[in-house]
Amino acid sequence: MEAVWQGLTQALLLLIRRDPGVMEVVILTLKVCGLATFISILIGVPLGTFLALRAFPGRQVAVSLVNTGMGMPPVVVGLLVSFLLWRSGPLGYFGLIYTPTAMVIAQSLIAAPLVIGLTMAAIQQLPARLRTQILALGASPVQLYWTLLKEARLGILAAIIAGFGGVISEVGAATMVGGNIMHQTRVLTTATMMEVSRGHFDVAMALSFILLGLAFSITFALTILQQRERGQTGRGNARSSWRLFRS
Repeated sequence: MEAVWQGLTQALLLLIRRDPGVMEVVILTLKVCGLATFISILIGVPLGTFLALRAFPGRQVAVSLVNTGMGMPPVVVGLLVSFLLWRSGPLGYFGLIYTPTAMVIAQSLIAAPLVIGLTMAAIQQLPARLRTQILALGASPVQLYWTLLKEARLGILAAIIAGFGGVISEVGAATMVGGNIMHQTRVLTTATMMEVSRGHFDVAMALSFILLGLAFSITFALTILQQRERGQTGRGNARSSWRLFRS
């Protein structure tokens, strides 16, 4: 317990003093994880909606691939991205290996299946007659999809939270494609792993507390937004039920 308290105290001191090295790592962590989560949302929400609503040959295979990707080991994703971006690889011409861009690509591939799978589940949990009712009211395809996404927003927020959690806790792929280079690709997870390998457990503990605080703060904000939406939805359903009862 003494090591834990020392790590917690050191983490607070590093944040209060705004240690330049730590702040640099924290800012890069936020940039890489934030951009990877954003890209996974851009990819995952439309694809999840498409898989939930469309029937086409090979759909079961596509859904199985998404479900497999939700549990894909990060080191496998890191190996795939390393192969593609390596200097002699198919995309090596762009020189992206050991850069923050390579880390964003790898982490986006880790988060995207989570967002796709959970978005698909959220859309499929909507009442089966809702789609027919919306179309019967004369809605266009864009209006149909927008309405379904609004109705499934609680599940989609859960998908975003899961995607962000998968990204910010990832270390294997980030190390393989980023290399943990000081002032360039060092983030909180790779810095923590490096300090442990050096035997600096107090610094590693401090960095892990900062990482936990960062993850909790962002997840807490998303959870507050999700639960607020849940409360508004519940009140709306209660008012609808009351009006139906009175009629």
